[in-house]
Amino acid sequence: VQLQASGGGLVQAGESLRLSCVASGSINTIYDMGWYRQAPGKQRELVAFITSGGYTNYADSVKGRFTVSRGSGKNTVYLQMNSLKAEDTGVYSCNARIRTHITLSPMNYWGKGTQVTVSS
Repeated sequence: VQLQASGGGLVQAGESLRLSCVASGSINTIYDMGWYRQAPGKQRELVAFITSGGYTNYADSVKGRFTVSRGSGKNTVYLQMNSLKAEDTGVYSCNARIRTHITLSPMNYWGKGTQVTVSS
């Protein structure tokens, strides 16, 4: 299983970015998908996640500005980030809980992070 994230970049404060993450491989079922970020010198934190049923949850710091969604094929997760702030800067990584055709239980998979830099 692979998770491929894209969409990071350098933007000015107040601008928007959209991150995408596609899961591929021998996938049976994808349950939750989400985004984490790690700022320099800080621990990784949950930004947002979405369940297979569409339930979403957000970090307080991004509520009202970020929107997480799944693609129609359910193997893609997006993070629409509006009104970006300097404190949103960090490496954003996607995460998915996936049951493959081999494993009996779901496992957590991580994609390689994508850098988001917001200049003030």
